[in-house]
Amino acid sequence: MNIQGHAALVTGGASGLGEAVARELARQGAKVAVLDVNTALAETVAAEIGGVACACDITNTESVTAAITKAAAAHGPARILMNIAGIGTAKRVVGKDGNAAPLEDFAKVINVNLIGSYNISRLFAAECVKLAPMEDGERGVMMFTASVAAFDGQVGQQAYSASKGGLVGMTLPMARDLAQHGIRVCTVAPGLFATPLMKQLPEAVQQSLAASIPFPSRLGKPEEFAQLAAHIVTNGHLNGEVIRLDGALRMAPR
Repeated sequence: MNIQGHAALVTGGASGLGEAVARELARQGAKVAVLDVNTALAETVAAEIGGVACACDITNTESVTAAITKAAAAHGPARILMNIAGIGTAKRVVGKDGNAAPLEDFAKVINVNLIGSYNISRLFAAECVKLAPMEDGERGVMMFTASVAAFDGQVGQQAYSASKGGLVGMTLPMARDLAQHGIRVCTVAPGLFATPLMKQLPEAVQQSLAASIPFPSRLGKPEEFAQLAAHIVTNGHLNGEVIRLDGALRMAPR
């Protein structure tokens, strides 16, 4: 699919990897809707890229529907969905105090990262199938954001790894399900990236993490993630695939 002129939805588009993707799609001519729970940041990014900001809680169907409706009113129906919104946590199954980890923490991460991503994807797909097919019968494309933690999660990452592993496991059946409608589905599993959250860590910690990456021995650049996201849109034969973007990193247990 040619990105130029098409409407795109980017969840988590107000910061980090989502912001990088929103900026890259806009640079290539897409009409971008920045979906985020942080409305102020979303409005800032949208203003800078000529897009539209939409307050959106991906776990809430009414919120998602309202965001999709607002984006469509501004740009027309979307053919591109970038699922990047997500949260993380680190909780040992049994803490130092001997107590079991709170179930609520596990459920929250699963609800946002996995169920939330599915929620907006199903609603996006229901609108996308109404559009006229383009070259090769394609109507749209969506991308999930997993993590290398889906494959080699560290101590305490049970919830995060399970949520990202769920996205990995959902990729192929989702692609097969939506193939009849001409909607492609891919997932990117990033490693360690220089996001605002990462930059909050002490410099020594950042350098240590970067040194653990075989090559190049540096943190990934958000622009590199965005470039891959854009390539998934433009490469019509990428479908049902999970792509690690990690410099050959394999995470140690801790």
